[in-house]
Amino acid sequence: MQDLSLLFEPVVESMGYELVGVEFSGGASHGTLRVYIDHENGVSIDDCASISRQVSAILDVEEPIQQAYDLEVSSPGLDRPLFKLTDFERFSGQPVKIKMMTDVDGRRNFKGVLQGIVDAGFIEVEVDGEIYQLPFTDIGKANLIGQL
Repeated sequence: MQDLSLLFEPVVESMGYELVGVEFSGGASHGTLRVYIDHENGVSIDDCASISRQVSAILDVEEPIQQAYDLEVSSPGLDRPLFKLTDFERFSGQPVKIKMMTDVDGRRNFKGVLQGIVDAGFIEVEVDGEIYQLPFTDIGKANLIGQL
């Protein structure tokens, strides 16, 4: 499946919103496409509906998903997902939960304080006083969390 962020970002940004990220999950026959948006004044239900109409139009024309799916447009919420490398710098100092696609030092789950970006596409997270460098390209899922 192509990078849907590239399809949606120009339209979302032209409407004055930030495209936080896009997730697709589901089985072989039905899935859920989640589009996260943000705005400096917050995001209302009407904002989500407006973006949903635009994204639906793009999906109807481009047809990038070849199975049945539900479209959900929402704000990132308190457990904001982190998609872009710049997100890891922007939210440095915040508590995070990260699930890796591959093992790093024998583990895949990290819950700690985000330390930011280091050279060559690695992010740092402090877990129980120990610093881990995680390759950005191997991150399966990352979210801010309320507290540790």
